[in-house]
Amino acid sequence: MDHLSTALNHAQSLGAEYADIRIQKTTRETIFLMDLSLKNTSMNIEHGYGIRVMKNGAWGFAHSNVFATDEVKKTVEKAVKVAELSARIKKGKGLVLAHERGYIDSYSTKIQIDPFKVPLSEKVDLMLEVNKTLLNYAKIKRAFFMLDIYNDDKFFASTLGSVIHSNTYYINPMISATAVNEKDSQSRSFDEGGYGAGWEHVLKMNLVQKAVQIAEEAIMKLEADEPGEIRRRDLILDPNHLGLTMHESVGHPTELDRVLKWEADYAGVSFATPEKLKKYRYGSEIVNFVGDNTLSFGLATAGYDDDGVPGQKWYIIKDGILNEYGTTRDTAPFIGENMSRGCSRATYYYDFPINRIPNLYLEPGKKPLSPQELIADTEDGIYIEGRGSFSIDQHRVNFQFGGDMFWEIKNGKKVRPLKDVLYKSSNPEFWNSCDAICDDRYWKDFGVTNCGKGQPPQTARMTHGAATARFKKIRVGGSK
Repeated sequence: MDHLSTALNHAQSLGAEYADIRIQKTTRETIFLMDLSLKNTSMNIEHGYGIRVMKNGAWGFAHSNVFATDEVKKTVEKAVKVAELSARIKKGKGLVLAHERGYIDSYSTKIQIDPFKVPLSEKVDLMLEVNKTLLNYAKIKRAFFMLDIYNDDKFFASTLGSVIHSNTYYINPMISATAVNEKDSQSRSFDEGGYGAGWEHVLKMNLVQKAVQIAEEAIMKLEADEPGEIRRRDLILDPNHLGLTMHESVGHPTELDRVLKWEADYAGVSFATPEKLKKYRYGSEIVNFVGDNTLSFGLATAGYDDDGVPGQKWYIIKDGILNEYGTTRDTAPFIGENMSRGCSRATYYYDFPINRIPNLYLEPGKKPLSPQELIADTEDGIYIEGRGSFSIDQHRVNFQFGGDMFWEIKNGKKVRPLKDVLYKSSNPEFWNSCDAICDDRYWKDFGVTNCGKGQPPQTARMTHGAATARFKKIRVGGSK
């Protein structure tokens, strides 16, 4: 705690208008099995602190992993020097921070079993059992299992008076099976993208039974037909698949730094510009997207963001209309907002916090509707499960997506599996074509742990959610 006060007092003595310090210890364990061979185990720890200062309307940032009073002061001085140099090339009056108050608080992910305390042998035994199950099928020639476990232990303090401790976890088992015959190879995966929980989450997942399903479906894909030339058909998309689609076509376009053209790395800026707020029809009237950094077990749920702003819940798309953005203290004032939505996050202690996608989900439909009823109401369509390839243009308008498992629908029935399916659409065609969403009984959440952004590049994590939904007359066909 002495380092917190040392940094803030020294920053103010050097004329900083605002300062914060983030002491962060990140622990990450990764275990990787290929077939029945343990290929890698690693335990990486990143521990240090990052210091930000605002002076003369410009940010300065510096970091260190040396925990000594003199080093803390030197790091503050580097940050102040960067701010002073940055202020020499600012536009107008420079940056203004949205209003916020100080908080003294703590937050921890609710875990029952600390995954880092589970013996390595117990983890590997489970992974071997899953891979053995996959390889019991003669046509399965390759089995992968990667287990990713992550913990952030963070202290944040600012000149607003905040002192916040957060301790967050996620865990993500990822399984893949590749089937091979004399003509083709096809893969099927199980990957829910990570969950804010402990080892108990893995124990509840029944991964051995999941392995049976993905092995059998990988083999099905070998003999499946391709869908043929691209034509317009109805799409029914499962929640896991929708997680990636909403991430790329709703999440990134509504990050305010991308809207303001501060950020263009990793697929560009955004078409959803500020003059469209409150009036642009992003989707049909049943399309409601919520930003929610209070979501239980959400990967972006940490109590507070790296600006010291508390987690919140708000509509980004309301009744199909662009309603709000994901904002930070330094982006919100540029559209006349005096409060941040708490979307400022950095990956490691040596990273500068940037505007990130919140936990973002599509609200379920309000009328009772099951996936089975939705299929029964579809004459000519394709049902897609899981995540696959994706591509999107530099303004987040035109895109194409693949998936992991595909079924053809004819006259209200799933009639056969398909393979190598892609669909192509655009904002706003795609979300305006959404005519049915299953109810909250079928809503599921899925994580993303590798969202890349920025230079130098950072990865962030967040949770997406949806119920199975239908999209009318979308261009869909084979990928070859």
